[in-house]
Amino acid sequence: MQTLLLWLFYISSFYAFIPGLITRIFGFRVFRRGSGEHEYALTFDDGPDAQYTPQLLDLLKRYNAKATFFVVGSHAEQNPELVKRMHDEGHLIGIHNYVHKSNWLMRPATVSKQIMKTDKIIHSITGERTSYYRPPWGIVNLFDLKKRGGKFKIVLWSAMFGDWRERIGADRLTERILNKLQPGEVLLLHDCGTTAGANPDAPQQMLIALERVLEEAERRGLKSIRIDEMIKAKENAPEKKLSHSKLAVVKLWLIWETIFHKLFRLKTVNPLDPLLHYRLRKYSGDTIELENGTKLQKGDKVVELHFDNEKLFRFGIRSRSSVHLAIQMIRSMEKELPTLAHQLMEDPAASTSKALYGVTMVNRGPQQFGFQIVELKDGLFSRSTRLYLKFLLSVIHPSGQSRLKEHAQLLVPKMLLMPIADFFERYAENGSHRHHLEAKRSRRDTLETAEANELSLSAASQGLESSTPAI
Repeated sequence: MQTLLLWLFYISSFYAFIPGLITRIFGFRVFRRGSGEHEYALTFDDGPDAQYTPQLLDLLKRYNAKATFFVVGSHAEQNPELVKRMHDEGHLIGIHNYVHKSNWLMRPATVSKQIMKTDKIIHSITGERTSYYRPPWGIVNLFDLKKRGGKFKIVLWSAMFGDWRERIGADRLTERILNKLQPGEVLLLHDCGTTAGANPDAPQQMLIALERVLEEAERRGLKSIRIDEMIKAKENAPEKKLSHSKLAVVKLWLIWETIFHKLFRLKTVNPLDPLLHYRLRKYSGDTIELENGTKLQKGDKVVELHFDNEKLFRFGIRSRSSVHLAIQMIRSMEKELPTLAHQLMEDPAASTSKALYGVTMVNRGPQQFGFQIVELKDGLFSRSTRLYLKFLLSVIHPSGQSRLKEHAQLLVPKMLLMPIADFFERYAENGSHRHHLEAKRSRRDTLETAEANELSLSAASQGLESSTPAI
C-alpha cells in the first residue's frame, strides 16, 4: 500500500505539480504579464452569469474599458445572448473549460474535449473561434504544456484578489486592486459566484470595487485592453530587440535591485510610478563646504537618493536618442522632486537631515536642478562605483556601449549635494517654489542644445557607497 501511494505521488507530481510550478515561476508557455506605459488588462472568469454579467458589461461600456472573458462552456450555452453581447461590444472571449473542474483531476483527452466543446459553443454564437485558454484555478497538467501551446495560448494572471468570497467586501477589494493597478498587469476577477468555493453574491462586491478602480484608472490615464492586444504589444516591445544574454543580465540585475531595496529599507517617493527612492544614513566622507556656507561632516545625517533602475531601463530602451532620454528624465524629475520635498518635510527624521546626497556620473545636468557637484575622493569606493556606473550605463542608455568608448574619460563618478533647507525652499509647494518656474523652463530649453546629450546619459546613473546612492 505504501509503495502504491508513493507511485501515485510520483505520477501526480510529474503530471500536475511540476508543470504547475514551472508555469508559475518561469512563465513557461503561458502569458502572465504584459508591458506598456498606460495599459493593463481586466480578465473575468467563470461567467457568463445572468444576474451579474449584464451589470459588468454596462459598467465596462460606461468607462470604455475592454476586457477578456474566460467563459465556462456550460454557462455560455445557457446564456448565449450574453456571449454575443461580449463579442459585439468588443471584448475578447476565451475558454475556461466546459465545466469548472481542475485539469489535475481529468485525463488529457477529457480536458481536450472540454476545450473543444466550449470553443464550438463560442463559435456557434459569435461566428469566431478563440485562441485563448485559462485552465480553472490556473492549474495546468503536463499535456497542457505539450499540446495547448500550439493552437491555444494559455493565459494566467499577474494578480488575483480573492473576490469570489463575499466577506472580503468592496472596500478591502478596492484597496487590493488599486495596489496592483499598474501598466502591464493582468488582473483576475470573477463575474459569477456559482462555481465551487465561490459565494453567490460575491460578484456584487466586485462590481462596486471595480467601478471605483475604473474611476481611478481614468484619473491616472490608464486604459484596460484585451489580452490579445496586450500579447501583441509585448511581442513588439523594445525589450524583444535585445539579445537573450542582455535580457538575462538585466533580469539578474533587477533581482539584485529588489533585494538591495529590501536590505537597506529604501522608501519610494511614488510607489504607483517609482522613479526615486531614498533612505536616511550618516555621511562617512571628508568634510565638504556646502553652497549655503554650512559644512557637511562625517556623522551628519543625509538623505541618500537612488534612482529606480527598472524605470531607467524602460526609459532607455524606449528612447529614440540621447535627447529623448534627457527629455523623459528631466520631465520626470521635475514632477518627482516637489513630491519628495513634501515627504521629507513630513518626516521628522528626514526634515532635520543636513543634505540630499547621491553619486553619479553627471557633469553639468544636475546643477540645473540646484545640486552642487563635488569630486569623489579617489579610492576603492570611487573605482568600484565607476565600474558599476559604466555597467549601468551600458544597460540603460540607447547607445551605452558606444558612449562608453567615445567618452570614457568623461565618465567619472561625482557626489551630488544640496542642503536640505535649500531643497525645501526650491521644491516645496509654497510661495518660494514659484520663483523657480522660470528656472524649470530654462532647463527644458537646454534640451535644444548639444549639452542635452551629456545630461541624458549622466542623469541615468547610480553609484555605490556601502549601498548605491544615486541621482
